[in-house]
Amino acid sequence: MARMAKRAGRGEVGRLTVGFYTSLSAGNLRATLLEYVKRFPQVEICLYQDSRAGLFTAVDNGALDIAIVTGEPNGQHRRSMALWSERVMVALPEGHPLAAQEIVSWTDLKGETFLLARFDLGQDFRDLLMMKLASPGDRPKIVQYEVNGETIKSLVGAGLGVSITCDAYLGVSYAGVAYREARDGNGPWRLGYRAHWAADNLNPALGSFLKLLRERYPALPEPE
Repeated sequence: MARMAKRAGRGEVGRLTVGFYTSLSAGNLRATLLEYVKRFPQVEICLYQDSRAGLFTAVDNGALDIAIVTGEPNGQHRRSMALWSERVMVALPEGHPLAAQEIVSWTDLKGETFLLARFDLGQDFRDLLMMKLASPGDRPKIVQYEVNGETIKSLVGAGLGVSITCDAYLGVSYAGVAYREARDGNGPWRLGYRAHWAADNLNPALGSFLKLLRERYPALPEPE
C-alpha cells in the first residue's frame, strides 16, 4: 500500500481525463497519448470529445483534467501552454482539377463549395475561410452539416464539394479524396494547439501528463 501511494503521488497510477475535439487518426495528440500510455500503463485515461466551450466548462467544474484545443487561452482560473501546430490541408475529390497540383493557392479556391462539420474543427475552418476568401460583396460558399470531420471526407469523395482539414485527420484514407497543402504568399497556414487545465487541479496524473507535454514540445513559440 505504501508503494502504491508513492506511485500515485508521482502520477504513475490513477485516472486522467483528456478532452479534445479533433481527430485521433494521426498527428501529435495521438502520438502523445500513445507515449503516455506506454510510460504509465496503470493510469486509466478517459477521453472526452466536445466543443471548445463544452471542454472549458468541464475543466472549470472539475469534470475534466485537461483540454487540448485550438485558439487562445481564456478564463481566469485556468493555466495553458502552447503545444504543436498542424498544416492546413485542402481535401479535394480526386478528379478535381486542383488535385493535379502539388500545392493549392487560396486564390485558386474562390468559387468552390466548402463542406464543413459543425463539430470538431468546423468553426475554426469556417473562420479561416472567411479570413482567406471573403471580400466586400463576395463570401465563400460554405455548407455545414451536423456531422464530424470524418463524415465530411466521405462527402468530398462523393464529389459534393471540397473541404479543409489538417494533419490530425490524415491517418484514415477515404475513397476518392486527395489532400493538398494550402498556401498563400506567406507560405503554408498552420493551426496552433494549446493545453488548458485548472490552476487548482492537484491530480498527480495530470502532473505527469504535463511533464510529458513539456518534454515533447519544449518552449515552442506562440503560433501565428
